[in-house]
Amino acid sequence: MTSYELAQVNIARLKFPLDSPQLKDFVEALDPVNAVADAADGFIWRLADDDGGDATEIRVFDDEWILVNMSVWCDKDALTTFMYAGRHRELLSRRHDWFERVREAMTTLWWVPAGHRPTVTEAETRLVHLRTEGPTPHAFTLGRSFPPPGA
Repeated sequence: MTSYELAQVNIARLKFPLDSPQLKDFVEALDPVNAVADAADGFIWRLADDDGGDATEIRVFDDEWILVNMSVWCDKDALTTFMYAGRHRELLSRRHDWFERVREAMTTLWWVPAGHRPTVTEAETRLVHLRTEGPTPHAFTLGRSFPPPGA
């Protein structure tokens, strides 16, 4: 039986240019928060640019105002423990300072075979699926999740 890992993508539409004074706190927190993620229990992989830093230069939905964050975790518990603790929680509480409020889904989860690293195109497809079909085993949310295939 193949083992599975949990992929997640979240996107956000910037309110201001990335190099603006309004986003200074966010940009300065990227490296420290990524370092915490990289060291977190259950963390496996995160999307990064060619230099291995953050993913702020990577485009999703062909939109220069949308930032993408994508990672793979051993399971939902590991992801939520990271999301709602420490530095990441601090940033999460300020998200409306930096990003527009939108009505459509901006985050989705899905199971991938162990060792698979999702692409931006794959993430876009999963997010569109969630937006059009709602939570299913193909693309789901923290609030309405599904077990890995075969579980």
